[in-house]
Amino acid sequence: LPAVCRLNPLHCCTTASCPATPPIIHTPSPPPHTRDCTGPSPCTSSLRLQEEEQQYRTSSLPAIPNPFPELCSPASSPTLSSETSRPDRDRLHRLGLQIIKVFSEDGMGKVVEIPADMTARDLCQFLVYKNHCVDDNSWALVEHHPALGLERCLEDHELVVQVQASMTSESKFLFRKNYAKYEFFKNPLNFFPEQMVAFCQETSGTIPPSQLLQNFLNSSSCPEIQGYLYVKEMARKSWKKLYVFLRRSGLYFSTKGTSKEPRHLQLLADLEDSNVFTVITGRKLHNAPTDFEFCIKPNKVRNEVKELRMLCAEDEQSRTCWMTAFRLFKYGILLYQNYKIPQQRKTLLSHFSAPVRSVSENSLVAMDFSGRIGRVIDNPVEAQSAAMEEGHAWRRMNILGSPSPLHPSSLSGVIHRTQLWFHGRISREESHKMIHQQGRVDGMFLLRDSQSNPKAFVLTLCHHQKIKHFQILPCEEDGQMFLSLDDGATKFTDLIQLVEFYVLNRGVLPCKLKHPCTTVAL
Repeated sequence: LPAVCRLNPLHCCTTASCPATPPIIHTPSPPPHTRDCTGPSPCTSSLRLQEEEQQYRTSSLPAIPNPFPELCSPASSPTLSSETSRPDRDRLHRLGLQIIKVFSEDGMGKVVEIPADMTARDLCQFLVYKNHCVDDNSWALVEHHPALGLERCLEDHELVVQVQASMTSESKFLFRKNYAKYEFFKNPLNFFPEQMVAFCQETSGTIPPSQLLQNFLNSSSCPEIQGYLYVKEMARKSWKKLYVFLRRSGLYFSTKGTSKEPRHLQLLADLEDSNVFTVITGRKLHNAPTDFEFCIKPNKVRNEVKELRMLCAEDEQSRTCWMTAFRLFKYGILLYQNYKIPQQRKTLLSHFSAPVRSVSENSLVAMDFSGRIGRVIDNPVEAQSAAMEEGHAWRRMNILGSPSPLHPSSLSGVIHRTQLWFHGRISREESHKMIHQQGRVDGMFLLRDSQSNPKAFVLTLCHHQKIKHFQILPCEEDGQMFLSLDDGATKFTDLIQLVEFYVLNRGVLPCKLKHPCTTVAL
């Protein structure tokens, strides 16, 4: 959990090296009907406080002392505020802070003031804490270029301010899930087909997964990704199918078939001063031959589309292989260190016998009101058993169709709408886009309303980088309504029960449900 700043309890630092200058979220001043009033009135600088005090204080009334002095930060510390004035901006600049804006997928944004040395991981950790998200180490900061139709996830170690310096005014940062960020460390064979890895071809595919990754991470080894790609000619709309090689020194194509001789290789793109992006505008804009388009963008390029190196793969697995290998060749062991940091933190937290809870949660006690008078349940085992019984009783009450005080119909008919994996009346295309943006890993799923049957639902699931849809239909038995994925062979009283079952059991699905496709509103 982020450390709490001792100078100001409203501020939360994400790094131990920055106890007094944490990243601060600023909400731009909205219209009167949309103004955010969820938090306490922010404190301004000491100079502004003195001016307001002189304005509102009268000689006949004594000054009223501040009853909460701990909520006011010193003049040298950034504060939560709805807008940043010019003096505050100058002061923050002297403190080494920079202003950026982060957007969620619903289009809403927050202004954040961060230190110049803040990494993408630290900013994501702060946004997770600030927006009460589940910290599962799968959040990412996305560099989004709407004018170019490109986006990429920042690596955890990249400096946010440095990346922003290479962006245009139209570009922006998005806060989004990315389950596939380090998935290749867990299942490397799914990301690197043997026919695309040169040393796998040389050894007849006998390289074990651990050796495969070691060859990519070891800077002294010379791995190589090879295969056909469609390459867009610079400043033209035509594409050529070329045999391409990706090495640590760059991306090359052969001028003579599949020859690897140096005299037949020409450089397509450099890895050092470039980044690999996903193309999000679709194949029609660039007249692409397939849907699996990606791009290598030099860091110096702003809005010049003609300087982008546009590429197309034959399928999704090939595109993922090229883009993942680009990241590994560019950053090497840094990616593995980024991957291991959350694992090490999880190991440290596992030594605690109970999860760390907030002060308000620690003040709660278990009570038994079954007798004439209430009593405190001291035995933890008895308290846990009582909580489970109460939860089952509430579930049975709503499952059996008794009216809920929150809704005229049964609660089981609407409770799924509060779940992060349920997305209401979105289209099939929107569900494809959402899953594609968040990683295309096995077990990623979401549920939505069916567009063809108003009484049915649809489970959208990703397996082997392909997206499949399963209709959830209502069925009746003994006068009670159930939901089923397999024509009534397995019946569930509500969608939550259905999801819980398929998280633990594959059933008729190609894989278990693992990663819920979620969005967050900043």
